[in-house]
Formats: sequence, C-alpha cells, structure tokens
Amino acid sequence: MKKHIFVLIFIPFLFSRNSFAQTNDTVFPELKWVNEVGAKSMPERKYVFNANKYGARNDGSTLNTKAIQAAIDDCCKKGGGVVTFDTGAYMTGSLFIKNGVNVVISENVKLLGSQNIEDYPEINTRIAGIEMKWPAALINILKQDNAMVSGKGIVHAQGKPFWEKYWKMRREYDAKGLRWIVDYDCKRPRTLLIQESTNSTIRDITLKQAGFWTVQILYSEHVTIDGITIQNNVDGSGPSTDGIDIDSSARILVQNCDIDCNDDDFCLKAGRDADGLRVNRPTEYIVIRKCVARKGAGLITCGSETSGGIRNVLAYDMVANGTSNCINFKSAITRGGTVENIYVHNIEMNNVGTMLRATMDWNPAYSYSTLPKGYSYDSIPNHWKVFLEKVGPEKGTPHFKNVHLTAMKGSVRGAAISISGMKESPVEYYFLTDIEVDARSQGDISFAKGWKFKNVSLKTKDNNTLKVQNSSDMDL
Repeated sequence: MKKHIFVLIFIPFLFSRNSFAQTNDTVFPELKWVNEVGAKSMPERKYVFNANKYGARNDGSTLNTKAIQAAIDDCCKKGGGVVTFDTGAYMTGSLFIKNGVNVVISENVKLLGSQNIEDYPEINTRIAGIEMKWPAALINILKQDNAMVSGKGIVHAQGKPFWEKYWKMRREYDAKGLRWIVDYDCKRPRTLLIQESTNSTIRDITLKQAGFWTVQILYSEHVTIDGITIQNNVDGSGPSTDGIDIDSSARILVQNCDIDCNDDDFCLKAGRDADGLRVNRPTEYIVIRKCVARKGAGLITCGSETSGGIRNVLAYDMVANGTSNCINFKSAITRGGTVENIYVHNIEMNNVGTMLRATMDWNPAYSYSTLPKGYSYDSIPNHWKVFLEKVGPEKGTPHFKNVHLTAMKGSVRGAAISISGMKESPVEYYFLTDIEVDARSQGDISFAKGWKFKNVSLKTKDNNTLKVQNSSDMDL
C-alpha cells in the first residue's frame, strides 16, 4: 500500500473543514456538485425565548409539550431567535420547529420523550418507503426553511416501551404469516424528522434510545447534520433503530457524527415497491464525511428502499468499529430503482462483519408481501393494499452500478466481499483501488460485470481465493 494512503487511513479526523475541496479534487475531481451540499443558511437572530417562562417545568416528569411549543411558536411569530431551557430535564411529546428558530438544548439540559404514543399526533409522512399516516417524531421540522436544533445537551427518546411493543406484535404477526407488515402496523415514534424542508441544521446534540429511526431526512434539500452523537443501545438493543436515514432528499451534508445503533448507521433510501415507484424521487448529491459507526448493520447502506434511485454519493474519512457491514447495497426484486455513482474513500475498518456486500433479494420474509388465507382483501387496511400491489420485473428489477472504493484498510471477521447480482441485472462496474483487508475469507461474487481491482490485498485465514461465478469482464 502506498505510504500516503497509509497515513490518510490512520488520521481521518485530523483534516480541517477546509480540506473538503482538496480531498475531492485529488481523489474524485469529477464531482463538481460536492460544494453545493448542506444548509445554505441558519437562524441568525439572537433574541432569546426561554421555555420556562412559557410554563415548562424541569422536573423530568411534567409533560411540557404545550409550553415548549408555545415558546417555539412565539419565537417564529416574532421573527425568529433562540429557544432555551433552564438546567434540568423536560418530558415532552412531539415538538414542531418553525422558520427562523434555533432550539438550543444546552449541556445541562435533557429532553425526555413521552412514552405515551398519544403524545405523538399522526401526520402524513413516509415510513420505510411507504407514504402513510404515522406518528410525528419527537422533534419535527415540517415544511420549514431555515430551522435548527443545536447544543451539547441530550435528547433521550425513552424508546424502550416501543421496542417491547414491537417484539410482542412481531411474535403475533410472524405466527400469522404477516412479517411483511408488522413494522408498519407497530407505530413507533422517530426521534427527529426533517420533512419537506430546506436549510435545516442539526448540530452537536446527543440522541439516545430511539423508539424507531433516530434521524430521518425526507423529501428535503440543503440539510446539514454536524457533530451529533447517537446512542441507541442504551439499556438494551432496539429493533430498527437506524442512525441517520437520508430518504428521497438532495444536497445533504453529514459530518463529524458518531453512531451506535441496532440497524443501519448511515443509510440512503428512496422509496419501496409500487408506492416508491409512484413517488419516483431520488436521493442524490450526498456527502458523508469524518464519521464513526459502532454497532449497527452498515457504515454506509444504500437501500433496501431503492425505488426512486440513489445516486451521486461521496463518503470519506470514515471509521467502522465492529459494524456488521462496512459498505452495503441491498434491494429486492419488487423494489426497482438504480443505485449508481457511489464514491467511497479512506475507510478504516475494525472487526467489521463484511467489507462489501450487495444483494438484490434482501430479507424475503420482510420484502415480499402475500396475504395469508383467512384474510379478505376488501377488509384489510389501506396501507396493506399498497404493499400487495404487484410490481413486475420491468419495473421491479433493481440495478447497482458505477461504484468506486478507494483506500480501505482494516480487519473483517467474515467474508471480505459478498456480492449477489441477478442474471437480468448484474452488479456492474465496481472499481476497488488500494484496499488492504485481513478477513476470514475473500468471499464470493455472482452475477457481476466490468469490475476492476487495483492494488487490492485480501489476506485470509482460510487461504481460499475469491469465488467468482456467472460474471464477465472482470479484472481482479
């Protein structure tokens, strides 16, 4: 491995903020769009609106939703400013951040999520790729411009009762052949939702124990997520507690974040099956940099919701510590969409499960919907009918292509590579350069086309070579 690449790998967080253009110019000079990502403005007014003066109580048990929302609304009405809290803990249900408002959760402040689902009013949103009614998040930025949440404090969603609710329903639904719908019927609150908004900024806060996904960026543009910490494995291991989900959104910057969760860490999504194909909105122009993933299903995951397409993504200066997958592409044969133009550089891996994984037939029990006997189509909920809408291969076949991985180094406890394309849709044009991995095995590739390895070292315990089947034009 080249000396300068070795140095980059072991000092990923010593780069200054100004090094971004240099990294792009020297590694992927064709990516001219990278300087357009992130929020273009933030709330500037410094007028202070203290939530305690609106009746909020810092005892950790009083439900403060109305008082905190009154401070936010008054701040917006009077032209914007800063909403603050006295030292203490504040329990609340859904809050809605408004234009020009910066909600500051300072170091000595903790927001506690209500454990009563009634404190999260249902809204029109999209959850796991399907548009439907679903509880609002604990913190929401909906159809706003120039809104912000910041500070060194803690948002503890107190999601454990929602985990227990899910596992109870999961056992019941599995027994009935309804694995594919239980995640949607078990309504659990997300922690922070940015939806249909522009110029949103989330900075420095720590989020704990999400009831469901932690941060979802949906149908939004020019968003910055900077310096947040996510700790979802607090007092247990919550199901589907994704870290940051970027969902049919554009020009997003995620940087300096640290995620420990129980599903995908940094995840790109774009809709599911017939409903996602109807919406047909891509996730594109995304930069993720200088971040750490700990426990979780993937440092960088594209999918499984791919229907609207995922493209033009740059991720660099990243560390995966014990994460199940480092780079993961997943979809299903009813999902459709194209994942393309993915650029990954300077990745350190420490005991990850798999370095590079791709599958187009992910988790069939969850991905494919069949109404069991004994149910009448006319009497089932509308969102069940959305899942049952058939998608043929002309629209449902996903595509993965044009992926560039450079300067990746570290240890892998399983197979270095696991690729499963389709005869109708091979995994195309993956370029791996300057890769040095110690793994249990090199792994396997099936149904691929046009791959090229340069300076790739896959050291393994079993001494077996990479197994390649049903593939063409492979320069490995």
